[in-house]
Amino acid sequence: MLELLVILCLLPLIYLLFFDKLYREVSFLFSLFIFSYTLFIFLTLDFNSPEFQWTFSILTYQFGIDNISIFFIILTAFLQPICILINWNNTLNLRSILAYLFLIEFLLILLFMTLNTLVFYILFESILIPMFIYIGKFGARSRKIEAAFKFFIYTYIGSLVMFIGLVYIYYVKGTLDLELLYVTEFTKNEQIFLWLSFFASFSVKIPIAGSVLLAGILLKLGIYGFIRYSIPLFPYGSAYFLPLIYAIGIISIVYSSLATIRQIDLKKIIAYASIGHMNFVLLGLFSQSIEGLMGSMYIMLSHGFISSALFTTIGMLYDRHHSRILYYYRGLTNVMPLFAVFFFILNLANFSFPGTASFIGEFIILLPLLELNTIAGLLTAFSLLFSALYSLWLINRVIFGSLSIYITKYNDLFLREFSILILFTFLIIYFGLYPQIIFNSLSMSLSYYTLMPQINIV
Repeated sequence: MLELLVILCLLPLIYLLFFDKLYREVSFLFSLFIFSYTLFIFLTLDFNSPEFQWTFSILTYQFGIDNISIFFIILTAFLQPICILINWNNTLNLRSILAYLFLIEFLLILLFMTLNTLVFYILFESILIPMFIYIGKFGARSRKIEAAFKFFIYTYIGSLVMFIGLVYIYYVKGTLDLELLYVTEFTKNEQIFLWLSFFASFSVKIPIAGSVLLAGILLKLGIYGFIRYSIPLFPYGSAYFLPLIYAIGIISIVYSSLATIRQIDLKKIIAYASIGHMNFVLLGLFSQSIEGLMGSMYIMLSHGFISSALFTTIGMLYDRHHSRILYYYRGLTNVMPLFAVFFFILNLANFSFPGTASFIGEFIILLPLLELNTIAGLLTAFSLLFSALYSLWLINRVIFGSLSIYITKYNDLFLREFSILILFTFLIIYFGLYPQIIFNSLSMSLSYYTLMPQINIV
């Protein structure tokens, strides 16, 4: 079954390489079919089992999914047709853009399915190559080449330390098979060293955002690495570095929030806000409770919708006015009422307003965090005020007040744009009111983590 998903991801790539007719329509249909097939796989999973399911081999390497990875795969497949719709009217290099998007999707889905640590590392770093080219070639600013190199160097240097850790594991344990490593014991000193080597790679993957696909999926690769590798393989190391994690997480939330308030570029505002959300997820992962893990997973999924939708709205404004400067906009309710409604709702969701999906995740994370470390919990809860501050400030600046003198030509949402935003908004509100479908699906796999020893480091 998973073999067919891999083949389906390759077919649009092959089509785009060899055919140039109706490639936009064909790509969109392929992306819809891939997404539909991931939903079919979801329905066939046994959610009462924490084991990997539908396993298959490529050469000697095992691939499979469980109740955790399937949600990342579905989110990846869901965002692909959205990305195509966003670029629908792009007549410049559209075929190349689509090819890169499908290549990234193919690598991501393989990454979420692999059961071999070396293959995970290879795929983890391979995604940097198409992203490097994509940013450098299709970036919106004159500094896109510089941004591409910074992105590549910043993310790759940390991964070299992880490679050293993988070499050590293979030399000492004789295997990199994930299922075997789950039942392999590491000494306390080994766990400390290996946890740091993996942390060096996963942590630099967290603060990267800049587009729908980056914010929706790639931003979460480091978090997925913590869930799949660092926490289950090195429980002592995870507990040993709790003070470090809490310090980094809280400082990053406050710093990113203050940095968000200082930005005047709309895209940067959403990007810096995303950094704060991912550090909130990080605190939940290391709360040593299934509730914290549940909340972290829920925030990651909801953030995939919210941040992607907000980046989409910024793109819609840029397409009309060719500016992302905050001070250019004001009073959009007067000329773009539909856009203003969606922009208002999405920004409420961005600071976890009750009734939206992100509120569920952050509330569930705070409960075990307060119980485990009251000071860390209170500081994290206090940092939510910054999130509300920059979100309400952004709403007030962009859509309320008198119409900006710079906006002389305007039109509200087109049908394609309305369809994208109404879909995002529906999902954000639906999962904000009915989270049980996600919790029921994740409970068995995440309960595996509760079987690990709770280590108190003095």
